[in-house]
Amino acid sequence: MRAHEEQFGLKRMCAVLGVSRSGFYEWRGRSSARAARDEVLLGHIRRVHASCHEAYGAKKTWLELKAQGVACGKHRVARLRRSEGIEARRKRRFRVQARHRQTAPAAPNLIAQRFDSALRDRVWVGDTTFVQTRAGFLYLAVLLDLYARRVVGWSMGHRHDLPLVLGALRMALSQRRPGAGLIHHTDQGSIYGARLYREALAAHGMRISMSAKGAPHDNAVAESFFSTLKNELVHHCTFTTRESATRSLSDYIELFYNRRRLHQALGYVSPVDFETRLGVS
Repeated sequence: MRAHEEQFGLKRMCAVLGVSRSGFYEWRGRSSARAARDEVLLGHIRRVHASCHEAYGAKKTWLELKAQGVACGKHRVARLRRSEGIEARRKRRFRVQARHRQTAPAAPNLIAQRFDSALRDRVWVGDTTFVQTRAGFLYLAVLLDLYARRVVGWSMGHRHDLPLVLGALRMALSQRRPGAGLIHHTDQGSIYGARLYREALAAHGMRISMSAKGAPHDNAVAESFFSTLKNELVHHCTFTTRESATRSLSDYIELFYNRRRLHQALGYVSPVDFETRLGVS
């Protein structure tokens, strides 16, 4: 009726459709108020979408809005996202980078694809990847604690070498100070099998665990982290220098992934919030 009001006249349409004019005016007022509220909520949805690296679907967006004190329903958020074409960034398949030949006998696999831990700093998983910049590759090494999926150590550099992984290990040890017996799990890459790296692990009472050769699923949590990082950040950026890539990656890891990103496996809270709520931060 509102769309054809000028063409047919309100009085005539009300008579034909059996609707009172007062009822139409009341409906139009409710409709306008609802549209205004939707517009305000849509602004909040767009803000969350941008601030969370366009990574969230409807449910995580709704949970983030609730956490910020924005009153809204899950289905309403989903409807508005659909109507505006707001979607999470498409995921690309993560390619496992080629590994160097191992230089020492592989350690046994102590976790056997059991990717959880009831206690903090009992199992760390590590891996490396690279990010392309116009100045050349930037390499990244990380260590994650399986308890809360938190990145506890990371390091970046121009080379895929022993200092790269030692840097991530030193950061993790400095921040967490784990007790003896922690399982340190990686693939069979040569830098993880290097004598100096194994000696560093042994000096802190760590138990060495390694995936089977050519079995990326044995280190699925670390692989999944790199897939998330690349889908939510790297694939959508062009880095001119290694320094600019380093700033973006460190901000993503420390400010977004560890502290803000909602993880389904953690009950839709961030790693830091998960640890804080259980009193272990």
